Amino acid sequence: MRTTLTPEFYQLFAVLLVAAMAVTFVVAAVADGAFVWLSRRLSARRLPRRATVPNVPERGRTAPAADRTPVRR
Repeated sequence: MRTTLTPEFYQLFAVLLVAAMAVTFVVAAVADGAFVWLSRRLSARRLPRRATVPNVPERGRTAPAADRTPVRR
């Protein structure tokens, strides 16, 4: 027994396909927004890193040596 696909079937299939695509798009957008919100929230909670002493001249004077062995001259 062979069945034929009617125009009504194609119309319903198109509607369901568009609905499924819309649901997928909305779920992906919500998940992406939640991920971005969560990552921003967690990064704000982290403790700031220890400040390191820059090894460049500052205001005409050289910065103190950071993590260096003093050399006698």
